[in-house]
Formats: sequence, structure tokens, C-alpha cells
Amino acid sequence: MSSALNRLIALGTGLALTGAVVNSTLYNVDGGERAVIFDRFRGVLPKVSGEGTHFLVPWVQRPIIFSIRSKPRRVPVVTGSKDLQNVDITLRILFRPQPNRLPWLYTNVGVDYEERILPSITTEVLKAVVAEFDASELITQREVVSQRVNELLTERAKGFGMDLDDISITHLAFGKEFTAAVEMKQVAQQEAERARFVVERAEQIKQAAIISSSGDSEGAKLLSTAFQDAGDGLIELRRLEAAEEIAHTLSASRNVAYLPGSGQNLLLSVQ
Repeated sequence: MSSALNRLIALGTGLALTGAVVNSTLYNVDGGERAVIFDRFRGVLPKVSGEGTHFLVPWVQRPIIFSIRSKPRRVPVVTGSKDLQNVDITLRILFRPQPNRLPWLYTNVGVDYEERILPSITTEVLKAVVAEFDASELITQREVVSQRVNELLTERAKGFGMDLDDISITHLAFGKEFTAAVEMKQVAQQEAERARFVVERAEQIKQAAIISSSGDSEGAKLLSTAFQDAGDGLIELRRLEAAEEIAHTLSASRNVAYLPGSGQNLLLSVQ
């Protein structure tokens, strides 16, 4: 009984040791990841392991797992424009490592490659690009600036084994002096527009007065011409029209009586 128990314990111990050895020879690479093998005798191996389960030599080889998914990073930079204005600019970068360059990245930079590479090359590229534009051009030609940064930074990152999927300018600000100057310029432009409106309005009023005076003068000339052509007949016609209107008004009043006579007709006011 005792010997059987000992054999059972030995078998269990052997299976446990075998499982531990087998487990130590296997490693898994999940989706969106790649592995680099470090060998104690040969250093970093050039082969990159893809997704799945792989074998290694226990205690001699060790896997280093890298994510090859795109990751975002914001890089703020303070630099100077062509006209010596301080520019505070921030880039948002989507980056991922090139799988075939992972051994080089691990050997020369390390697993924290983005911390060491991206801030350095982004600062370098932004300083070079921003220095090509005036502060006002950075605002009016933002697309051109973004495209220029994209081209240079993408090319620079490829030299370090990284692909940049997207680069965008998320923040762009200037120094207090430039901001105050822009505000003063906007106020001056608004005042100039207001003054131009006042001048144009005064000019329009002047033109209206001239046109009105010209119309009155033309009307007076027409009346004078009519008087000369018709003589006193036009005046007499206007007098009869006025008398007719007055008589019509008075006849409608209850306090006024009409007394016809031989020589002159009388209108009496009856109280």
C-alpha cells in the first residue's frame, strides 16, 4: 500500500514537472500583438513572432510583447514663427510600430520607444515648419501647415520604424502681445467700417437732398412754363376749384345760412 502511494506521488510529481516544463516552453501572442525573442546567448533574434502559440527554450529565451495597434499621443510644443512670435502648438498623433522593425526598436530604443522618439522628432519638425510661416499665415494657411508637418513627420518617423496613421493640429495659440495686437486690429477695422458707413450714409443723404432740390426746381420751371402758356386761365381755374371746395364745406355746416341776392350772395353764421 505504501509503495503504491509512493508511486502515485512520484507520478503526480513527474506530471507536474512535465507540465511546468512544457508550459515554460510555450508563449502566446494575442491579436494585434507581435513578439520579439531575446536569447541569452545570441541576443535579440531577428525573427518576429506573429499571433498564436509559439515555442521557446526555457531559461534561455524570453519573449517581449509589442502592441502593433494604432495608439494616440498628444505632443505640445512651444516654438517661434517667422516673425518671431511665440507659438503654442499641440499635435495629436496616431502611431504604430512597423512589425519588421521591432527587433531594431527593442535593441536600440526599448519598449518605451514612443516616449523617447515621438516628442523628439515632433519638436524638431514643428520648429522647422513653424519657422517658415508668419503668425498670421499660421492661421490663414492652417491646412498648408498641417500638410507640411504631416509630410515631414511621417518621413521622419519611418526612419525610426514607426508608421503614423493620422496627424492633426488640435491647439494653436500665440503670445499675449500678438493676441492683444490682433484684438486691437479687429477693433480698428470695426471702427473703420463704422466710419465708412457714416460717410456713405451722409453721402446718400446729400445725394437725396440734391435730387429733391432738382425735382423742386424742375417742378417750378414746369409751373412757370404752364403759366406763360395758359396766361391767367390756370390761376382762375385753381381759384374756382378752391371756391367750390370752400362752398361745399360751408354748405354742410348747420350754422351757416345762404341768402341769395341781386348783387351779391350772402353767407350768414347762425348761432
